[in-house]
Amino acid sequence: MNPFLTDEQQLLLDSVREFAENEIAPGLAQRDRDSQCEIEDFAPAFELGLHLLELPEEYGGSGIDYRTGAMVFEELGKADAGYAITLVSTFVAFRNVLLAGTKEQARLFADAIADGGLGCFAITEPGAGSDAAGITTTAVRDGDEYVLNGQKCWITNGGIADIYLISAKTDPDAGHRGISTFLVEADREGLTHGNHEDKMGLRTSNTCDLRLNGVRVPADHLVGEEGDGFRIAMSGLDVSRPFMATIAVGMMQRALDEASVYALQRKQFGKPIFDFQLVQDLLARMSAKTVACRALVQHTMALVDAGANVQKEGAITKQFVTDALQEVVSDAIQVMGGNGYTKQYPVEKIMRDAKVFQIMEGTNQIQSIVIAKQLRKEYARSL
Repeated sequence: MNPFLTDEQQLLLDSVREFAENEIAPGLAQRDRDSQCEIEDFAPAFELGLHLLELPEEYGGSGIDYRTGAMVFEELGKADAGYAITLVSTFVAFRNVLLAGTKEQARLFADAIADGGLGCFAITEPGAGSDAAGITTTAVRDGDEYVLNGQKCWITNGGIADIYLISAKTDPDAGHRGISTFLVEADREGLTHGNHEDKMGLRTSNTCDLRLNGVRVPADHLVGEEGDGFRIAMSGLDVSRPFMATIAVGMMQRALDEASVYALQRKQFGKPIFDFQLVQDLLARMSAKTVACRALVQHTMALVDAGANVQKEGAITKQFVTDALQEVVSDAIQVMGGNGYTKQYPVEKIMRDAKVFQIMEGTNQIQSIVIAKQLRKEYARSL
């Protein structure tokens, strides 16, 4: 029991933990092997309302604060990072609509997922990853509509979403100032998706490319103004990045749990390996990193709840936690030795899942650039 939790928070986390044990854990190893991510897999989550957690009550959601949301997604990340990523990606898209869209657009999005659906945010392209301003997908105004043409790649939920938030150039010659953002329903003619990527990790999360061939959307599906798309996307990422970190904390906790239990059960030289000081050192450092990362996530989420700009803090949290994730999971396998390297134990899967957290939502090298730019501004003001 956490003495800092309200009764409501504790009840929510208990229900999510029970949900993970009963609905996510069974068959997970097989779904990972099969790279399975079907919309039917999330029906139990829809029944529990996990796809609506972050939506304000006026749009049919739970309206929970970011700190509580982080706790929920830590629990889901502990069970399966792929399942957690699938659900959190809906909120990545919806935050952008709340940030810059109209109430009608927020309602359109909420209605699209209310009965059991997912959202999707699509900006990355084959030639534009870290350089988001380099996208080539276009949106051309044609009367009361926009016509979208182009291709997206590495899109989470790309093949199973009900509504998409898609970035496109309304002014191809204006760099990042020419990017705009559009709501696009999944059944729009001309919107298709490729096969689910055969990934090393996060195999239970749907990832595929999107193709837009003359996709027409009403002009009122433009979120914000023309040219606002880059600013909207970057502001949304400020909050999305610490959410990646909170899933990572769940993975760290699971790795620590698995390694600790194993160390108590595994005997060498006549006693549990937990009794050897070098193993204790590994476990102690794993625990310290996990606790520190959880505190960092909660600090950043408290800032978000207070309405603070978290561009720097979000980048710091994402970079620090996802780097620590690699260390903790690697040490878990070290504690477990050869057994940890096999698919018989879940730490092998966690290690495969972990690597991409240093890449998604902006590589950790990009986070260094974001942090340094903000530091320069802060110290320049003091001169």
